[in-house]
Amino acid sequence: MPKVSSVIVPYAAYLRVYEPLAAFPEPERGHWTRYARRPDLPSYQDELRRSLTDLLPTPPVAVPVHESGDAFVTEVDGVVCVCPWRTRLRGWQALGELAEDFPEPVLDALLPPVVRRQSAQDYERWLERNPDARPWIRTATWQVPINWFVLVSDAEREYDKGSDGEGAAAPVLRYRTPMAQARRRVARGLRALKEAMDEGPLIDGLVDVGRWLEEFHPRSLVELDYGGLVHAVPAGELEDDHSAADVAEGIEALRHGDGVTAGAAYGRLVERWRAVRDRRSAN
Repeated sequence: MPKVSSVIVPYAAYLRVYEPLAAFPEPERGHWTRYARRPDLPSYQDELRRSLTDLLPTPPVAVPVHESGDAFVTEVDGVVCVCPWRTRLRGWQALGELAEDFPEPVLDALLPPVVRRQSAQDYERWLERNPDARPWIRTATWQVPINWFVLVSDAEREYDKGSDGEGAAAPVLRYRTPMAQARRRVARGLRALKEAMDEGPLIDGLVDVGRWLEEFHPRSLVELDYGGLVHAVPAGELEDDHSAADVAEGIEALRHGDGVTAGAAYGRLVERWRAVRDRRSAN
C-alpha cells in the first residue's frame, strides 16, 4: 500500500498496462525478470517523488536525460507482469501537451523556452530511432477521462479507505481488468456510441485508447488507478464514487435507445468530475 508522502501529490490518475514477461524481447526480458525479484519494488509515490525532484534545479530538468529502468510489477494468475515507467518518453509527450493547459507567459515561467525547444529537438531525434515507441502508462490530471471507465466494470472496483494517524496509508481506488475484456468493452462501447450520436470527443477518445490497447500483449492486465486524485475528493464521495457503473449504465441505455437514462447517467458523471476539476482553481 502506498504511503502518504511529505511531497505534495499531484492530482493525477493513471491508466496502466502490465504485460507478461514473455511480451518483451531480450535483453529487456532478462532485465525485467531480474527486476521483478527485487524486494524493494517502488510505488507510484516513488515515481512521483523522482519526477518532482527533477523540477527543482535551475533551469529545471524538463525531461530525464536517461530512460528509467524501473517498472510497476504485479502477478496475474501466477504470471509476472510489468508496467515499465518509461519516464523519459512520457515526459516528452507531456511537454508537448503543456501548451493546451497553460497560456504562454505562464508556460515560459514554468519552463523557459530554451528548455522546451531543446527537449522537443531531442524528442524528434529519438523518435527517428524509435518510431514504434509507446508508453505503458497514460496520465490525466484533475480528472479520470470518461472513456477510461468504458474499459472496466464496477465489479472490478477495488477501494481501500486507508488508515488514520502518522505515516498513514493513503486511500486507494482502482480497477483492474484483463486486456481481452477491456478490448471487448471498447468495441461494444464504440458501437453503441456511433449508433446513437455523431462523431465527437467521447468517440474520438475511445477510438484513441482502443488503438493504444491494441499495441500490447493480449494477456496483459489493464489498471485504472485514481492515483493522487484520492486526495482531491472527500472520503465519503470517494467511497460512493461508482463512475464505471454510471458509464456502463449510460452505454447500455444507448444500446436500447433510452436517451433519458443515458442522459441521467452522463449528468451524474459530469457533475461529479466538474466538482473535482473546480478544486484545481480553488484558493
